[in-house]
Amino acid sequence: MSCCCPDAISTRKKDLYYSQQNLSFSVKNIKLFSYNELRSATDNFHRKNKLGRGGFGMVYKGILKDGTVVAAKVLSAQSKQGVDEFLTEIDIIRTVKHPNLVQLIGCCVYGTNRILVYEYLEKNSLDHALLANNSEKATLDWGTRSSICLGTARGLMFLHEELVPHIVHRDIKASNILLDANFIPKIGDFGLAKLFPDNVTHLTTRVAGTTGYLAPEYAMQGQLTKKADVYSFGVLVLEIVSGRSNSKEPWYATEKFLLEWTWHLYEEERLRELVDPSLKEEYPEEEVLRFIKVGLFCTQAAAQRRPSMLQVVEMLSKPMRLNEKELTPPGLVPNSSGKNKGKRGGNFSSFRFKGLSFTSSTDPSSSATVSFSEIIPR
Repeated sequence: MSCCCPDAISTRKKDLYYSQQNLSFSVKNIKLFSYNELRSATDNFHRKNKLGRGGFGMVYKGILKDGTVVAAKVLSAQSKQGVDEFLTEIDIIRTVKHPNLVQLIGCCVYGTNRILVYEYLEKNSLDHALLANNSEKATLDWGTRSSICLGTARGLMFLHEELVPHIVHRDIKASNILLDANFIPKIGDFGLAKLFPDNVTHLTTRVAGTTGYLAPEYAMQGQLTKKADVYSFGVLVLEIVSGRSNSKEPWYATEKFLLEWTWHLYEEERLRELVDPSLKEEYPEEEVLRFIKVGLFCTQAAAQRRPSMLQVVEMLSKPMRLNEKELTPPGLVPNSSGKNKGKRGGNFSSFRFKGLSFTSSTDPSSSATVSFSEIIPR
């Protein structure tokens, strides 16, 4: 014979109660779905409906009884929070609205199960459209790629600068950028890190994120700031320009990963070689090179040197010549071989920091300089 303490019974009843409410019932404006409804919508979470795996769980396509198509994320890690606390956090995420953020529709709480229900985006994720090694890989022209870069930057700027309290995403990467039917980018998984204990991640027991996108100060020392997101965004820009992943394989036979190879090309003044060959030179060269250099400014080793997302949006939005004298090597996890040495800044793991500045003008012949300096707390 088994027995349970009263608190455990109460919690179980509350979970079951929340999960069995009809769709018109809501708590703090959160739409609650029953587990059976989502199981039916996804054909019992069948693998044919699997859209992909995110940082916090598997995502399935589902069709509700009213015909609405949704994306159901089955969270893979159990939160330490109770139902009320979980719903409070979800309520905060649900109220965050921006054209470049994925909209959360509601959730399901059933026993220990936690499922988030999002709007469905027709073109799946950016890594699926751009970085996949299969026939489903899309051919994206430069206009679409630049719009994806700028839209993602605006969404991240909203999380960092306009939203109160601010949100540091912690896992900006191609698979977390979803695309609608018109290839408009929307950032997914924002705010989810708060739902899980610090020791539940998909990389290590201390740091949440994805190899290849992690800022060195965060990967090695656990120092999390907005600038860690800026670093990840810089890597993403380089992936979008090149059509290659920074986290999967070295660049051709160079034994260098994308970020390291980009810096090498920059030093050799050969940045055009980075551009995705599928673009067939049908792109504005000056703009593309500016985007690459913005990616390098974002990935500098010293977090204080990286621009804010507000500055990034400005740099991507209009023609300007960057002050490359202020550009230092990207931050990479240092290795003992010392092979990551560069002509312009020594070892990739060493740096000095100054203010970030660049030349801003719609007239290419202008040389007026606008400087941005980060205030470094003592």
